[in-house]
Amino acid sequence: MVKNITDLSGRVAVVIGGTSGLGRAIAIALAESGADVVPSGRRKEMANSACVEIEKLGRRTLRHGVDVGNRASIDELRDTVLKELGHVDILVNAAGRTFRQQAKDLSEKDWHAVIDTNLTGMLRACQSFYEPLKESGHGRVVNIASLASFVAWYDVVAYNVSKMGVLSLTQTLAIEWARDNIIVNALAPGVFPTDINATVLHGTARGKEILMRTPMQRFGRPEEVASAAVFLASDAVSFITGTTIAIDGGYLCSGVNS
Repeated sequence: MVKNITDLSGRVAVVIGGTSGLGRAIAIALAESGADVVPSGRRKEMANSACVEIEKLGRRTLRHGVDVGNRASIDELRDTVLKELGHVDILVNAAGRTFRQQAKDLSEKDWHAVIDTNLTGMLRACQSFYEPLKESGHGRVVNIASLASFVAWYDVVAYNVSKMGVLSLTQTLAIEWARDNIIVNALAPGVFPTDINATVLHGTARGKEILMRTPMQRFGRPEEVASAAVFLASDAVSFITGTTIAIDGGYLCSGVNS
């Protein structure tokens, strides 16, 4: 009998930002792999929709909103999950936002809004769930980084800086939490059309340039990130920590494509 080391049966996963886009795809994939999954975000109606899909798979879930800008909100989510499901083994940080403006014109208000969601909010969640992940004995943290963790994208300075910060946060937590048997890794998705970026990708000069620079010559599909998240949440990564995996169709390694 072949052992499936990505089987997540008996594990409990919390996916912050798991109600839409790539976060939702990850939440569903974790449930498909056997985990009980709590997809949480600010929009409760979208959380309900994701929970219905998880329940159809025969997994347990909870309908509970969260605001990553509010530590008390994150702590309340943690306490509710522990009360209702007993433990937390996997934390996925997928909440994110962007704001497009030249660095010279960006207001501090807009800068702080992006940094607070994409980076500080991730730190809050990791701090809040640290003890349950430690108690798990096989805690997993999966942070959603970006190609912007490695290269700068035009007109989105706050997003770039926040995602480069995610790379460093992932590495730092990995070395600090290794002794607690908590494995911390990240995924850096290439370009995946979602609700927040589809309008600037399809049929635009920006979208065409991205495709030209991508050796596979297409955008990514949500399930391609989701399957990698399952891998990082599983026992398959028992000796892998502090790593960020790019899922980009070859974008980062691309020089001249023709």
